[in-house]
Amino acid sequence: MPKAHYDRTCRDCERLAGFLDQVKIRHPDYHARPVAPFGDPEPRLLVVGLAPGMHGANATGRPFTGDHAGILLYRTLHAHGFADRPVSVSADDGLRLAGCRITNAVKCLPPENKPTTAEVRTCNRFLAAELADLAEGSVVLALGTVAHNAVLRGYGLRQSAARFGHGHEHPLPGGRVLLDSYHCSRYNTQTGRLTDAMFDAIFARARVLLGAAVPER
Repeated sequence: MPKAHYDRTCRDCERLAGFLDQVKIRHPDYHARPVAPFGDPEPRLLVVGLAPGMHGANATGRPFTGDHAGILLYRTLHAHGFADRPVSVSADDGLRLAGCRITNAVKCLPPENKPTTAEVRTCNRFLAAELADLAEGSVVLALGTVAHNAVLRGYGLRQSAARFGHGHEHPLPGGRVLLDSYHCSRYNTQTGRLTDAMFDAIFARARVLLGAAVPER
């Protein structure tokens, strides 16, 4: 992983660094530090989440692994040929992504899963570096409003230039496309705000946008 995309020693956000120190004391076996992006080093689909979950990525060290949100995400990635298996168990389970990488707008676990605007801005340099390295014609899938706005910021675009909406598509520099989806959180899936069919349709659309650029595994 290029250094510009991630720094496992980063403590630029005082509140987040202090919170991780507390979590590490309570859970000494947890990863409890910035979580690196996971997947293909040269992706054509970049999935952007919010931040690591307490007992998910913060525990395992892999995005969307160990919590409810990852169940639907990895199952859908597998169904559309981006993952070689439908379940992500741990950071060393051998799972591989093809043509896809998963990252977060904020790389550290925030209290109550709510990063501040300042923390999103401070961490944005890492996401901006990932976005800049994407090939022309790539698709950026934002899971939720925070991720959507972080992507716009990463490209130096105003939030007013593209409003978040499930299934919305927005042009990005370099012929890239920003595709929006509700976050695959437990709340959204259990309340029916996001159904399996809705999420499946988002990835089907990503496949169409990518065309033959990413052959299925």
